[in-house]
Amino acid sequence: MSKPTSVPITTVENYITSKLPGVVPTSAWGEVSYFYNPGHRLKRGTYFATIKQKDGENDKGSGIDREGVWRLNIGISRASFADLFGRPPARPGKGAIIEGPWDFTQLDQITPHPIYGWMSWIAVLSPSEVTWRTCIPLLHDAYERARTLYAKRMR
Repeated sequence: MSKPTSVPITTVENYITSKLPGVVPTSAWGEVSYFYNPGHRLKRGTYFATIKQKDGENDKGSGIDREGVWRLNIGISRASFADLFGRPPARPGKGAIIEGPWDFTQLDQITPHPIYGWMSWIAVLSPSEVTWRTCIPLLHDAYERARTLYAKRMR
């Protein structure tokens, strides 16, 4: 059985920036980060998703430096995280990854984020079309969470 073909990163980028109003993409920390920040009223806005294309100093748990591998990260609500994985795992120590049964190097598999899973972030390496379609409602969940947090910050 062959590995499913990954959707192009541009498919994900275009979806986030065209279907989710008020989103500002920002290159930061070696990745493209997506903030809800309509009108650029805050310095960064409320962070809810990233696309990472290389391992970072403190984030090597997924082996993103492999040829053609990239990672979509989504900061979903605690309720959505619980629906997928149960309670969030404990916060890992500095330079470590969260503990659990997940293989963070497996392509096309939604897992907790290897570092920020404790904060209800999820991750998927090089998602196939089928997995990308599963991620779309999760992105909307994260987007709505970001909008709510943004509104609280603006009060």
